[in-house]
Amino acid sequence: MIPAAIGTGGEPLLRWSYVRDNYDGPIWEALREHLVLSFTPVLLGLLIALPLGLACARWTRLYPPVLAVTSVLYAIPAIGLFVVFVAFTGLTYTTVVVPLALYTLSVLVPSVVDGLRSVPEHVRQSAVAMGFGPLRRLVQVELPIALPVVMGGLRVATVANISLVSVGALIGIGGLGQLMVTGMKWPGGAYPTPIVVAIVLIVVLALVADLVLMLVQRFLTPWERSGRVSRRAARAARTERAAEVAR
Repeated sequence: MIPAAIGTGGEPLLRWSYVRDNYDGPIWEALREHLVLSFTPVLLGLLIALPLGLACARWTRLYPPVLAVTSVLYAIPAIGLFVVFVAFTGLTYTTVVVPLALYTLSVLVPSVVDGLRSVPEHVRQSAVAMGFGPLRRLVQVELPIALPVVMGGLRVATVANISLVSVGALIGIGGLGQLMVTGMKWPGGAYPTPIVVAIVLIVVLALVADLVLMLVQRFLTPWERSGRVSRRAARAARTERAAEVAR
């Protein structure tokens, strides 16, 4: 038991007995719900952002209004959107998933557009000269080059969603946020242990998710690794030549 105490009555910050007695019950159920509510909106948002970003990159006049709409949606407080959706979807996962999917668009759509815009024009022209049609050029040339930028946006959206899911606990659907509510509404006063457990699990989940996505990006973009190795080798060769000249 950690001796640090908060609040009145000297309640310890963490009681291991609570973790031992509840890890395969309330804690596991809250974690499972948090995983579903975190990653489902990201996948849904990515499915929407890819074609929308492609359209915005193709028709540039479409991008400013789309960006404005997604930015306005992101500016709306999460609890406000949850309450609005409750009137239509009730207290279901949809009430949390749909607003969070809308939030991801403010990150994913610009990532897709910026990634596609990062493709050098001479690369596109070379693909056309080689007989690549629009679809083949997109799949085999443009998307692979844009992938690092898209994956960067995906990592940001995923970590942000893992944090925002907890707000859903205010309407009764919040994964690990429910543990925070449990700790604050504990009979006899605030009970910090569930709150600490929730915070630690959210941080660990965000770190693991970001690490997994980073590894996926490295796996899907092997040319970036080889490029870095080539640059390091070139720098080493230049340093060696400079040393020989100095001798």
